[in-house]
Amino acid sequence: MKITIKQAAGLSLMVAILCGVVYSCKRDNNQDLVQQEQSKVSDAVKNQIASLGYNTDNVRTVEGGYVVEGDIYLTHESLNYKPNSPVLRIANDEQYRTSCLITGLPRTITVSVSGLPSGYTSATDIAIARYNALNLRLKFTRVASGGQVQIRYASLGAGVLGQSAGFPNCSTGNPPSPILLNSDANALGSNPNQNYLATVIAHEIGHTIGFRHTDYFNRAYSCGSGGNEGTAGVGAINIPGTPTGGDPNSWMLACIPNGVNRPFNANDIIALRYLYQ
Repeated sequence: MKITIKQAAGLSLMVAILCGVVYSCKRDNNQDLVQQEQSKVSDAVKNQIASLGYNTDNVRTVEGGYVVEGDIYLTHESLNYKPNSPVLRIANDEQYRTSCLITGLPRTITVSVSGLPSGYTSATDIAIARYNALNLRLKFTRVASGGQVQIRYASLGAGVLGQSAGFPNCSTGNPPSPILLNSDANALGSNPNQNYLATVIAHEIGHTIGFRHTDYFNRAYSCGSGGNEGTAGVGAINIPGTPTGGDPNSWMLACIPNGVNRPFNANDIIALRYLYQ
């Protein structure tokens, strides 16, 4: 799953990352809004974004920062990030974590769903069950409202299915909120496949607990195009024991084909247990 899920090559979504679509008039209007937002971003900000390794096309201004490449959230502070040491890298497609993680273990994080169709609540329960089945010291439970991580609807524009509010807060060790799921027509819809939707939600939860995209060094691996996502001001540290080659089924790949279910594979479980068991 910052972080981020976006559609690529008509069948993928990003982790963001993460529908071949026929664009309606509403979609065209959304694209106009994206272009208007892009025009508001200064060249200086675009240069900062580019210096972190991100594509500067279709940058969107949001509260507290910017969204790039569909579902990657950058705070204003992160634009000035200058790493003290090189990014730890052994291969292109291993699991990676941010510099800061959830702290205060063991703990249970509450998750609430508001303003979404009933199927989204069921899919959230599936996503939560996937994490809790691993018997980690980090657990999740769904509450009726006011969760530490709140899942809501939002218009995110063409090609985006979901977006997290970022990565764990370094000073508090808490997850960011909310997770936004795209309410636009031809995005997820009111009754998507439950396991597919659970995969999208689990991906975004992954960002909130400190996971970068498995293929963040080369988004083309799962998206068909795109390059290195950069450090995003939060680091990208290899998780020991994860694979040294491509991992085509990881739940944290930047893009996923429409309708595909990605429960945690063996390498995902290694990564999750390394960080939170």
